[in-house]
Amino acid sequence: MAEITAALVKALRERTGAGMMECKAALVEAKGDVPEAEVVLRKRGIASAGKKASRATKQGLIGSYIHQGGQLGVLVEVNCESDFVARTEDFQQLVHDVSMHIAAADPRFVRKEDVPADVIEKERDIARARALAEGKPEKILDKIVEGRLSKFYEEVCLLEQPFVKEATLSIGQLVKTKIAKLGENISIARFVRFKVGDSAAPESPASESPAAPDSPAAER
Repeated sequence: MAEITAALVKALRERTGAGMMECKAALVEAKGDVPEAEVVLRKRGIASAGKKASRATKQGLIGSYIHQGGQLGVLVEVNCESDFVARTEDFQQLVHDVSMHIAAADPRFVRKEDVPADVIEKERDIARARALAEGKPEKILDKIVEGRLSKFYEEVCLLEQPFVKEATLSIGQLVKTKIAKLGENISIARFVRFKVGDSAAPESPASESPAAPDSPAAER
């Protein structure tokens, strides 16, 4: 199998518009063959989704999820390009699934870009200090820190989190499968999560949430 280099990943990204991690996974599956990896992405609906990512999303729905007998609730805004798609069962199911996921997984931010710089720097410092305390070699500290920062994003950023109903998909990948199926760009704009008894207001609807409860059942 050919080595999966940064240059190969970049070449596949430029051909498909898919994300870096998705391109890398496709290249691994295709044993380093870029055209075959593109086929892998197309089969998953990711390549076509990436090409639509720059298109404006000014329609959509605000979805809600109430759990624990009214003790926990979520509001989320999911956008698409047209009112027609917003009315489809597929889009409405996506909105429901995302709101249910937020209730269960308690994300703090929508995407990595929403995480404040000071929070990222604090996590870097914690990861570096932890690696040093574990006796990790100095020459691989940066790699370890970046790996642990990626794990942090997966824990707190909605689009990076594994979908609670299908852990092999991230929420970001789930959205991309719907983009491919419905033929329009789709984006998650913001969310807010409330739990009875947690009176502290979140900093913003899309970036902060109260403490996590027991996860609700992954059912509609």
